[in-house]
Amino acid sequence: MSSVTENGDVTAGKPNEEKTYKKTTSSAIKGAIQLGIGYTVGNLTSKPDRDVLMQDFYVVESVFLPSEGSNLTPAHHYPDFRFKTYAPLAFRYFRELFGIKPDDYLYSICSEPLIELSNPGASGSLFFVTSDDEFIIKTVQHKEAEFLQKLLPGYYMNLNQNPRTLLPKFYGLYCVQSGGINIRIVVMNNVLPRALKMHFTYDLKGSTYKRRASRKEREKSNPTFKDLDFLQDMHEGLYFDSETHSALMKTLQRDCRVLESFKIMDYSLLLGIHILNSNMREKEGECSQNASDGKRPGGQKVLYSTAMESIQGPGKSGDSVVTETTNTMGGIPAKSHKGEKLLLFMGIIDILQSYRLMKKLEHSWKALVYDGDTVSVHRPSFYADRFLKFMNTRVFKKVQALRSSPSKKRCNSITALKATSQEIVCAVSQEWKDETQSIITEGQSYSSLDEEVLGSHRRPDLVPSTPSLFEAASLATTISSSSLNVDERYQRDQPMLYSSSAST
Repeated sequence: MSSVTENGDVTAGKPNEEKTYKKTTSSAIKGAIQLGIGYTVGNLTSKPDRDVLMQDFYVVESVFLPSEGSNLTPAHHYPDFRFKTYAPLAFRYFRELFGIKPDDYLYSICSEPLIELSNPGASGSLFFVTSDDEFIIKTVQHKEAEFLQKLLPGYYMNLNQNPRTLLPKFYGLYCVQSGGINIRIVVMNNVLPRALKMHFTYDLKGSTYKRRASRKEREKSNPTFKDLDFLQDMHEGLYFDSETHSALMKTLQRDCRVLESFKIMDYSLLLGIHILNSNMREKEGECSQNASDGKRPGGQKVLYSTAMESIQGPGKSGDSVVTETTNTMGGIPAKSHKGEKLLLFMGIIDILQSYRLMKKLEHSWKALVYDGDTVSVHRPSFYADRFLKFMNTRVFKKVQALRSSPSKKRCNSITALKATSQEIVCAVSQEWKDETQSIITEGQSYSSLDEEVLGSHRRPDLVPSTPSLFEAASLATTISSSSLNVDERYQRDQPMLYSSSAST
């Protein structure tokens, strides 16, 4: 049987045996969570709605649930326990902000058994997902729960101003007390829907120090890879149309500044990649069949919960990639350097780390042995800047439209054109026809991406239907010019779709 160490981490046990967390079986924890939330949310409906006051963030309500039951609580077959609810009125307001009704909240958490997930990180926490894929329930340490309580007023003031964010949404904070042991849990939004197979999952920090998945992690059926793995697997990055890329980076920049203002660091971007490919359809069908039948049709119903909603909002949910056989589940459309069509799911996780004394000491001794700029533990401002730089230069890239207009320098060089220009005209014309035919046969999916990569047939001002002799002559002159001029031009331009990424 899996057991837990003194600091609360779950240790490995036999594969078929139930895990324990702080000497409590996972089944007992799941049962206590459902009973406790069922009681506290039901009891909360009798309280009238009102504005949230500052003192509401610090209220703690407690109820005792004996196994034999009481006048207020039902009987159960778990050990006696006490269930604490932190800031119940405040969290009720936050759930309403995201369109979560009390009945839907109870239905998601209490109607079906919670599904335990394998631990994706080194925190030692237990993770559960509701059967309808709506919510993640995670155990947290005492310091993390305490930090979240202090964070709530300012954090949700920002969230109320801008609910479209990749930051985690906390819907409840609770504590199960049994046998002198406290098990604290948070209810959060689910970033990765189980209805779609994630062909790749990455936990990215923008750090390179020990940021490679372990051998044990790689042996899992659905491993979570890290930064160095991403640079190896997706060395060219992931490509978006300009509008989506701009919205994504603005959201990340805004979120990182919020975290920096609260002196939060050591967070990660959880990135799930689903490949939209015809030869993957059978595997997708198998994954959907294995998923719980209790899922609600049409994907998640919580407001602002999907990746696309988080960065753009409704109305721009990637309609160009929706087909009759594909449900995007709110994923963000993108392309790989191989031209594969992708759906991306993402969210910032692990934000309950405050840059205090222990983190400062941890960075100090690591910096003595390794390059201080590469370790994941860093001061919040530097961490945010490095995180954003990594995402903008190595992970998320913008597709650039081809520039066909000749420069003044090329115009002045036409007189130097040699006899070989006529051959170049023919070659360019044939290449242009091939690219135009490729656009026509590509299909309507990912039309915005394809147009920006190959040249839009709807924008004659950007890309003419056939190359003129004038343009071909300019091209020939450019080819015959020195390689230094070519290098200088490419250094000024943004990277194209198939450009190589420089290793950092």
